[in-house]
Amino acid sequence: MKTSQDHYDMGWVNGYRQGFNFQCPHGEVLVAIRSYFSEQDGSDRLWTFECQPTPEGLGEPSDCWWDDINRAGMEWTSTCTRNGLVAGVQSKYFESVLDREWQFYCCYYKRRCPYSCMKTSDIPEHYREEGELVVPTYGYFIRGAQTTFSGVLRDRQWKYILCRMTDFDCEFENL
Repeated sequence: MKTSQDHYDMGWVNGYRQGFNFQCPHGEVLVAIRSYFSEQDGSDRLWTFECQPTPEGLGEPSDCWWDDINRAGMEWTSTCTRNGLVAGVQSKYFESVLDREWQFYCCYYKRRCPYSCMKTSDIPEHYREEGELVVPTYGYFIRGAQTTFSGVLRDRQWKYILCRMTDFDCEFENL
């Protein structure tokens, strides 16, 4: 049975209204994202993330970068550029809109390409509920997210974009 106390010892990366910067260790990507909402604390969420090493067949990331900033108070869709996989998140809270801006940390794995992509259902299912994404199947990776923002409830729902990656190089290098 979960009690309301459970959310205190989750290893949150932020306090309410605080910015954070979370990066997986080199060679790992995000596999789980959890959040807990509080209206009293600026209609903000606490966040925690889990990483896992990528399968050996994917090799080492050849490059990692911070992708575009997604502005607070707006709906947005963000997918890692250059076929990257999400390996981190940074976020800043804005009191004026009671929302956060978001930026994904993306890593590129040689010349592997995403396929069989899908979007999760809304997380959380209803605004202001606890949110939890655990990547459902080994071999799926988070490539980004599509979010809606409720101006009334001052909260976001997320649909995460999950893809498999080819186990062969999918583009020829110019020799």
